[in-house]
Amino acid sequence: MRHPNLLVLCLLGAGLLAGCQQGLSREEADRAVAEAQAVDQSNLTDIMLTVADPMEAVNYFKNALAVTPDNLDLKRGLARSQSRAGLYAEATATLGEILALPEANDDDRLALADVLIRSNEWDKAAATLNAIPPTVETYERYRLEAMVADSKKDWKKADSFYSVAVGLTNKPQSILNNWGFSKLTRGDGPGAEKLFLQALTYDSKMFTAKNNLVMARALQRKYDLPVITMTQDERAKLLYTAGLAAVKQGDPTTGKRLLQEAVDTAPTYFEEAARSLAALEGQ
Repeated sequence: MRHPNLLVLCLLGAGLLAGCQQGLSREEADRAVAEAQAVDQSNLTDIMLTVADPMEAVNYFKNALAVTPDNLDLKRGLARSQSRAGLYAEATATLGEILALPEANDDDRLALADVLIRSNEWDKAAATLNAIPPTVETYERYRLEAMVADSKKDWKKADSFYSVAVGLTNKPQSILNNWGFSKLTRGDGPGAEKLFLQALTYDSKMFTAKNNLVMARALQRKYDLPVITMTQDERAKLLYTAGLAAVKQGDPTTGKRLLQEAVDTAPTYFEEAARSLAALEGQ
């Protein structure tokens, strides 16, 4: 956390040096320093909202708000960090404070709907989305609408919202995975399989989609692994998923074979697979 402060000092030194060389006024020098500090805070905020540990980010925004309690961007950063950290009640409270301000906007309402969904408060999430004008047609809006429709088992609406959301982003792998999982819960194995494969065309390393793909194929009693890119460790885990699915489908012999393959394939000891295999053999 010392690097951003070091950046400010460097920029400050460079600014003052330039001022000495070019006759920069004190007012102009102060403005340059303020701009450098603003850039530094913006960069640090971006780091906190993306790659930083969620709880570290929460503490950062709390400390920053203690100095400038009326900074709306910092409040939004706190709410987002609280959500990342799984502190949904706290995030809901922070967003409530934001929405009470005249500067609040529909993005803040979407953020609240997202947190409410994460905390399984589906009715409140639906009410929050309904309060947003229909003219707000963003990826985030349709992504959340699709999930709420899913919760109500309104498959027609869910499919419509998922389809629109996919068209509103150039990185649709996450929404395609969600859509595929929706199809999977409905028992639509072929439909789910197609969507998981599509998600992997955008991100071939997305293990969640790979695992879901194996489950979708198992639902159709297709237990062989799909032809996709995978590491040896991933192959073992996918065989394990296929084995458990086979047992659940009433194919214990196939399940036993797949679990044994998982144990044999794993680059290190695969405790879960070995335990499941032992239980199946004992049964």
